[in-house]
Amino acid sequence: MSEEKRYLVDVGLQDLPYPVRVASRANPEGQHTIASISLSARINHSFEASWIGKLIQILHSHRDVIATSTLKRNVKDYLDGLSATDVSATFTYPFFMEKVTPVSKEKCLVRYLCTYTAKASSFAPRVAFKVQVPCLTTYPSVAGDKAGELFGQLSTVAIETQSDADVFPEDLVDVVDAKAVAPIYSYLTEQDEAYIIHRVHSERRTSVQVTDDIEKALCERKDIAWFSIRCANYGMLHSYTTLLGSEKSVWGPPEDWEAMGRADLGI
Repeated sequence: MSEEKRYLVDVGLQDLPYPVRVASRANPEGQHTIASISLSARINHSFEASWIGKLIQILHSHRDVIATSTLKRNVKDYLDGLSATDVSATFTYPFFMEKVTPVSKEKCLVRYLCTYTAKASSFAPRVAFKVQVPCLTTYPSVAGDKAGELFGQLSTVAIETQSDADVFPEDLVDVVDAKAVAPIYSYLTEQDEAYIIHRVHSERRTSVQVTDDIEKALCERKDIAWFSIRCANYGMLHSYTTLLGSEKSVWGPPEDWEAMGRADLGI
């Protein structure tokens, strides 16, 4: 093999808008959305002139539902079709989930930002799924525990998972909603607003407590081999964002969640 053919070059594209269907618990055929696609590959120098046409051709040939199993097949096609040594593909998209308000029982659609990342090389293809879930938590520096003495903050919980089976965004949203002080809705009546405000002022659920409880719930799922949790908090009393996180090792048994430790980056 000549030196020219041995030479490798990194190529890719970013932020290509593309209509896709994505895995959904509520819709077995997949939810229609628009993904922003980014792809990168390490290819032979001799293939450099024609890589983009081949990449787009492969992309158009995969119009099935974007999910864990299909992405593993698709990223392998990118690897083979581009004669690449490694390939990484990222699909970022909005996912809409219908929710019912707590008092008036009005239906509304809430948008969640999701990301599928697929990587392939000489090893087996790997797929990770991430969803960002906004919620309300208790501001941690409040001293009082009595009703009316608490106040809340907006938090965003980003959960990333690796699993051989599909992990639906609805499942992860449900976990966060159940552990937070209150979920986020796109619409609330006056009765709903009064209920949420009362709950924020009367129930203590700091981001540390919420993250711990989410960690426990995810460790109980045998189908999730690895996960990470990153919680960003937007307090009203400061101009910066605080962060904390947790991660489960691929090698750690779910029963040992307490021994896995939590990487605290701040509260």
